[in-house]
Amino acid sequence: MTFEIFMQQLANGISIGSLYALIAIGYTMVYGILRLINFAHGDIFMMAAYFMVFSMVNFGLPWYVSMILVVIATILLGVLIEKAAYKPLRSAPRMSIMISAIGVSFLLENLATYLFTGVPKGFPDIPILTKAISFGNVSLSVVTVVTPVITIVLLYVVLFITNKTKIGMAMRAAAKDFETARLMGININRVISTTFVIGSGLAAIGAVLWGSKYPSVYPLVGVMPGLKCFIAAVLGGIGNTTGAVIGGFILGMAEIMLVSFLPSLTGYRDAIAFIILIIVLLVKPTGLLGEKVTDKV
Repeated sequence: MTFEIFMQQLANGISIGSLYALIAIGYTMVYGILRLINFAHGDIFMMAAYFMVFSMVNFGLPWYVSMILVVIATILLGVLIEKAAYKPLRSAPRMSIMISAIGVSFLLENLATYLFTGVPKGFPDIPILTKAISFGNVSLSVVTVVTPVITIVLLYVVLFITNKTKIGMAMRAAAKDFETARLMGININRVISTTFVIGSGLAAIGAVLWGSKYPSVYPLVGVMPGLKCFIAAVLGGIGNTTGAVIGGFILGMAEIMLVSFLPSLTGYRDAIAFIILIIVLLVKPTGLLGEKVTDKV
């Protein structure tokens, strides 16, 4: 392997890892407060990709207008799911909420298949993201370069909200002890809605960046990225925002480096995520930055 190819694969690994990190933040924030693995998060990501396709291709809107509309529509979808599927089960056993999340996931996948058919749709070209730029002999797309930057900036924004704002303080209190926070007068419903707003917004941005790299949208497109982002959140310590980002970068780098150094294992690229999950659960179940908890899901 030449130095140029190694640098190109390194950039690709960082880029795909930052995409995993972006989506994993939604998983980890919801788990941190509700102790719920939101299995529908990958399908919210899928719906965001469809929103972008329809706004640009069917309605002919410019990409920057479409981007704003996609973020708003995805946030509304995430909040609607929380209000319809999770809020009524607030006092129910945790397993009931998890089953509800799985149900929402299947509902979105089948709804997308019914409405949009299973035939893949091409993701619209966003020239500002797909344009190629060169660093010496290394050629990369703009989206590969800017994705890690966007992820780090958004991580900073999320950390600022959770550490420096009043709603962030309420979110940390709810994550620490949900019942006590509710008894202390914290508006839990507002806290949870804010969590879904942030998570869904990040999923929408992740979907646009993902579509610019892998321009094909179909009803099950969110399944594998969703699982990998969940694994990234577990690897970093689910419930820890910074850990989710670190886990995403590690997972992305591991995938790309596997197929780069061992091309014969390219077909096992997806398996590496599940191998990492098994190793993490065996060696350090709480993840790299996770804290020990007394209850389990």
